[in-house]
Amino acid sequence: MARWLRSLVGALLLLEGAAALSFLHHRYEEMVQALFRVQSQCPYVTRIYSIGRSVEGRHLYVLEFSDYPGVHEPLEPEFKYVGNMHGNEVLGRELLLQLSEFLCEEYRRGNERITHLIHDTRIHIMPSMNPDGYEVAAKQGPDSNGYLTGRNNANGVDLNRNFPDLNTFMYYSGEINGPNHHIPLPDNWKSQVEPETLAVIQWISSYNFVLSANLHGGAVVANYPYDKSQDQRFRSHRRTVNTPTPDDKLFQKLAKTYSYAHSWMHRGWNCGDYFADGITNGASWYSLSKGMQDFNYLYTNCFEITLELSCNKFPPEEDLERQWMANREALVAFIEEVHQGIKGMVSDENNNGIAGAVISVQGISHDITSGDMGDYFRLLLPGTYTVTASAEGYQPQTVTTTVGPAAPSLVHFQLKQDVVRKAPERKASGTRTNNKALQKKVVPRATRRGTQR
Repeated sequence: MARWLRSLVGALLLLEGAAALSFLHHRYEEMVQALFRVQSQCPYVTRIYSIGRSVEGRHLYVLEFSDYPGVHEPLEPEFKYVGNMHGNEVLGRELLLQLSEFLCEEYRRGNERITHLIHDTRIHIMPSMNPDGYEVAAKQGPDSNGYLTGRNNANGVDLNRNFPDLNTFMYYSGEINGPNHHIPLPDNWKSQVEPETLAVIQWISSYNFVLSANLHGGAVVANYPYDKSQDQRFRSHRRTVNTPTPDDKLFQKLAKTYSYAHSWMHRGWNCGDYFADGITNGASWYSLSKGMQDFNYLYTNCFEITLELSCNKFPPEEDLERQWMANREALVAFIEEVHQGIKGMVSDENNNGIAGAVISVQGISHDITSGDMGDYFRLLLPGTYTVTASAEGYQPQTVTTTVGPAAPSLVHFQLKQDVVRKAPERKASGTRTNNKALQKKVVPRATRRGTQR
């Protein structure tokens, strides 16, 4: 009850500070100008940076909000929004520009909720991952835009089918008790991805993101992993297989946070489809291979969901204000979800942070790791958990902690160095032991299918 009351109060605070914003479609140059305008209006809490360039040379710009822009503060989580991955799905792009203006405006007005959010969170907003595709779609405009026109990048590649296929490796390794987290990339992965995909992979490898959403169009539903079904015999829309992650209940809660804060997503009936509570497991909807959502979960510490936000992929300008009002509270409430579960420092006996320490939660077979400074963030639902921190060269430490509904619990680990007695060396013999136990397995490349996400 208290949680819903807080959400209501938060929504009222946003309504109080609603400002008149321009509701227009922004071409690339206009989008860049809008981002730099926000940065100039809030210079002390924003930063603009580019993670790379598109096929046609357009910058993939990110606007960061933080009380210390450009700096990772220990125990402050990193959050990201990514829009316009499909060039012709444009509502997410416009909503993220509106959100950027809104956060700046409300911070300047002294909105307490927004001020706390910016001071306690490092927020990264990328309005367009596919600026080249957008330009193709925008030339036709919202009235005549085809269902697929501008969807792909300039090389004709669907970026949401272009990430390394870690799901297939996971499903195989699961049969031999392999990992479903921090799966290594194949040796030749860079030659198999597009410039935009490469830039995003390098980006999410450089920041210890905790929570994320990518914004799409063509439906109205909050979609959560896994996107790819383990049983690939069922590939049609009519025969689907629910494929949950070890964090399935948490993902459902994250998806519901957005759907119930949205004006109508939670009602379920939208665009001729029905999704209970306005959410769906991706593979239960349809199986998708090489998607960005699953890649985040399998390769990094980041929990990502996919937000389908409009039946019309390229809505007319007169509908943008209505869509903004429907999504504004949900966009803010979802960022706030990064502040749940547990977080803390993993350090040695001299209080030096240990990077890459593994944080395991008993009963949930998906681990996360500490960042460069030794801080970690593990999203969890309220409850009592047994948590272990381990690192190479140190003795593991296990604690039991209780997570509440309001804020993350602080759980620090101080690991003692592991003193291992060396075994006596054996005399040289005619054979040598190969200590590399991991064997590579070539997995079949998944078949691509044209779908919405």
